[in-house]
Amino acid sequence: MHQLIEEIQKISLKKKIPELAPGMTVRVSQKIKEGDKERLQAFEGVVISVGSGSGVDKNFTVRKIVDGIGVEKTFPFHSPIVAKIEIKKTGKIRRAKLYYMRNLQGKAARLKEKGLRETPEEEKEKAVAELAEQKAKEEAVKAKAETAGAATQ
Repeated sequence: MHQLIEEIQKISLKKKIPELAPGMTVRVSQKIKEGDKERLQAFEGVVISVGSGSGVDKNFTVRKIVDGIGVEKTFPFHSPIVAKIEIKKTGKIRRAKLYYMRNLQGKAARLKEKGLRETPEEEKEKAVAELAEQKAKEEAVKAKAETAGAATQ
């Protein structure tokens, strides 16, 4: 029976999910159905906790302030309702769960920015672009040398 449940859960797993950590400011786009129409609604806030589950059970909680009232939503990572998760910035934190943010308001509720770390894919793209640029410069230098050599003869 357990194997059957695990196989069904494997089918519903998403392939690409970002590595979220508490303190990150994210924009979660979720699908909203209104009658026959379906639209995306964004919920932008600070990740205050990432669940310790694995697979389908893993979830994260995002908190934002709306008109002076704190609003928290818990999203499952692999839910079909969650269309995409964008990481806006990373806060400098020292705890795994930021539940203390519930008691803070205004400027006290801000986190210091740590700076966004590039994903391995972005690092690869950047390295490839740098190599291509370097080769283009080398070819330009060769072409100049050849035209200068031809002009002197």
